[in-house]
Amino acid sequence: MASTIEMISKAATDWSIEVTPTGATKIESFRDCLPPGTTVNVTFLPGTDPAETIAVAERLHNDGMRPVPHLAARSLRDADQLDELLTAFTSRCGVDEVLCIGGGVDKPVGTFDATIQVLEAGLIQKHGIRSVGVAGHPEGSPDISDEEVAEALAAKNALAARDGLNLYIETQFCFEADIVLDWERRVRAAGNTLPIRIGIPGPATIKTLFRFAQISGIGPSMRFIAKQAKNVAKLMTVQSPHMLIAGLAEGMAADDACLIRHFHYYPFGGFARTAAYAGAIAEGNIELLPKGGFDVIAN
Repeated sequence: MASTIEMISKAATDWSIEVTPTGATKIESFRDCLPPGTTVNVTFLPGTDPAETIAVAERLHNDGMRPVPHLAARSLRDADQLDELLTAFTSRCGVDEVLCIGGGVDKPVGTFDATIQVLEAGLIQKHGIRSVGVAGHPEGSPDISDEEVAEALAAKNALAARDGLNLYIETQFCFEADIVLDWERRVRAAGNTLPIRIGIPGPATIKTLFRFAQISGIGPSMRFIAKQAKNVAKLMTVQSPHMLIAGLAEGMAADDACLIRHFHYYPFGGFARTAAYAGAIAEGNIELLPKGGFDVIAN
């Protein structure tokens, strides 16, 4: 099935984007680079102060966006701190959705060491939050085994059904559509029913993408960017994810049962640049290329 502009723009609607508290300091106003109501994830990185996540979420809310703060299980002190964070998120930031992740630390700082423990604590539900994202790993996780990942996903599906939560999966970023689509089919066959948001690396230099790929520990599709990174002359070339997006759009259109619903952008090449890129695709402001993929039409 060949890609069409309509197919690609349909797949790319209702996109979301990520921001770190450090990255947010470089953004004077989110209104200047995002449409009203855009969903923006706010990270809670290892070793950082969760008050920074609250402050960015509040800024986003005041600018008319939908903040989705991260809750990193292994970086939480205890249930009391979790309760305090959720109180701040809901009362000050208008939060009605969170992303619950394990968090990239080897040793938990407190009583939680897994996402499922945070979900089963009942505090998210207590604060009226019904929409919750959990991490997905199309290429495996550097922190836990494939068997543990499968068991955790089964447990989250069971919890969603039991508690009536609107759980969804949000994945790490990848570079190759076939790997992602194959993973989606495998987890679906294993019983997953949760909708999926696929992580998309925003336009960035090959050097930048290679660095983040190494940090994130992604698997087979690392070969794609590593091969290009070997060419020193290309290191500063900006790489667009157009082939990934077009391939995912084709797969989504070809399989009515596919659970991929949205794209989530990681702005490695700059927040405003990535937001403009995501918006242009969703609006269909693209032109197809003869050998596959597309270019965004400049305004």
